Amino acid sequence: MDDIITNIQGETLDYAFHDPGNNSRDILIIGHGVTGNKDRPFVVALSEAVASEGMAVLRFSFAGNGSSDGDFRECTISKEVEDLKAVVTASVNNGYRVTYAGHSMGGAVGVLASSTDDRIKYLISLAGMVNTRDFYDREFGQEKPDEGCMWEEPSCPLSSIYKSDMYSIGSVASKASDIKVPWLLIHGVADDVVPIEDSREIFAVANEPKKIIEIPDANHVFSEQGFEPMSEAVIDWIGETLRES
Repeated sequence: MDDIITNIQGETLDYAFHDPGNNSRDILIIGHGVTGNKDRPFVVALSEAVASEGMAVLRFSFAGNGSSDGDFRECTISKEVEDLKAVVTASVNNGYRVTYAGHSMGGAVGVLASSTDDRIKYLISLAGMVNTRDFYDREFGQEKPDEGCMWEEPSCPLSSIYKSDMYSIGSVASKASDIKVPWLLIHGVADDVVPIEDSREIFAVANEPKKIIEIPDANHVFSEQGFEPMSEAVIDWIGETLRES
């Protein structure tokens, strides 16, 4: 795929395409979490692992992150939903059937997008954020918006726009009933950024077909011993689900 992908603001979204070389018509789109980008090590590794099994993969950076156009201070879940839809449009226009995997805040993006966009045929949440207001208060509640930054990272300023969006959404759990596609949730039991209770909460109210996999000792980014069981779970579920469709 060699399209230039832009969002509704006209900002170009940086992406990498992994071509399995077999004319695959299924594609896995991977979206990252807050302060991340398409080149996070586990995102790259997961992309390569899935592509090696014969499925096309597109990993991208939301606007304002990585090498994508845009201002990080304007990054919100609501805006990233529209970014994802732009990537879905490009994929569908190239003849692909879309599976979306979102990590952390990208998981919340996936819930909101999938609840309204039936072009997303399969959904994967990786340590997906559900309770957005609680996340904001827990992680950034001591910082002053428009003056402080996220996790003491100067390149990631904390904006009042971000806070307002996180508070306005509050939780994405209420959107679970609007999702009608097969849904896989994977979460590390040792996640200290997005608690595993988020995935358990939304899984309880999600429609069938659904599956949740909890990985002992895995942290928020599935590093070290967490990566292999996470990637195997993704690959196995995709294989089983696509065969049944």
